[in-house]
Amino acid sequence: MVAGRSPQNSTATSQLRAVTATSLPVHAGWTFAPIVLLALVAYVAIYVARWRRSRAEGGARAAPVGRLVLWCTGVLLLFVALISPIDELGEQLASIHMVQHLLIADLAPICLTLGLTKWILRPATRRIHRIERAAGPFGHPAFGVVAYVGAMWLWHVPALYDAALQHSMVHVLEHLTFGAAGLLYWWHLLSPIRSRMRLGGLGPVAYMASTKLLVGFLGVLLAFSPTLLFTFYDSTGTRWGLSPLTDQHVAGLIMALEQSIVMGIAIAYLFVRMLAESEEEAQRAERYAA
Repeated sequence: MVAGRSPQNSTATSQLRAVTATSLPVHAGWTFAPIVLLALVAYVAIYVARWRRSRAEGGARAAPVGRLVLWCTGVLLLFVALISPIDELGEQLASIHMVQHLLIADLAPICLTLGLTKWILRPATRRIHRIERAAGPFGHPAFGVVAYVGAMWLWHVPALYDAALQHSMVHVLEHLTFGAAGLLYWWHLLSPIRSRMRLGGLGPVAYMASTKLLVGFLGVLLAFSPTLLFTFYDSTGTRWGLSPLTDQHVAGLIMALEQSIVMGIAIAYLFVRMLAESEEEAQRAERYAA
C-alpha cells in the first residue's frame, strides 16, 4: 500500500506549480540608439579637448584628473541608463524603470556638474551669465526646485507614465525632461561659477531638503499604494518573483531611499565646500589687508 501525500504537501506543491506557471520571462537586451551614442561620444570628445587645453594653460589645479573622471562617469551613467539592458528592463519592471529615472535626473547630472571647473568653463562664463540674466525668474534657484519636483511628479501621473512606455517619442520626451530638470537643479547647487543668485548660508540646505522631501514623499506614496497605479505593468504573472504591485512598491522604496542618501551626501559636501570657501575668503582678505 502506497501512502498518500499529506494535504500540506499537496497545497505547497500546487502553490509552487502556480507560481512557476505564472512566472513571465524577462528580456534583457542592449538598446541600439545611434543618436544617443553619437551624443555621448561628442560629450566626451568635447570635454576632453577642453580639459587638456585648460590643463596645459592653468596646470593641474585648473583641470584636475578627478574632474575628468567625474565627467566620464556621468557620461557612463547616461550610457548605462539609455543603452544598457536597464532601458529594456525598465519596460518590464517598474523598479528598474525607477533606477533609470534616477540615473538620468540625479546621478549623471551630479557627476557632469562636478566635472566642471571655472577654468574649463572660462570660454562660456560670460554667455552663461547673460543667459541667467535673460532668463529672469526662470534663472532663480526656486525655479530649479519647481522644475525638478514638477518633472518627477508629472511623469509619475499614471496616464503619462503609461504613455511614455507605450510611445517611444513620449519616452524620449520624458528622458529629456528628467535630464534638463536634473541639470538645472544640480547646477544651482554645484556649479563652479558664482552666480548672482547663488544660494548662500543655509540656502543650499533648505533648497535640497525641500526638494528631496517632496520627491521622497512621492516614493512613499508609490511604496504604500494599495493598488497598482501603472496599468502598463499589469499582468497575471510575476517577473523575477515580483508581482506588478510588489514591483511598484519596490520602485517607490528605491526612489525614497535614493533621495535620502543623495540628500545626506550632498549636504555633507556642501558643508565642506562652504568651509573651504570661507577659508579662502579669509585668506584673500588677509592678503588685501597686507
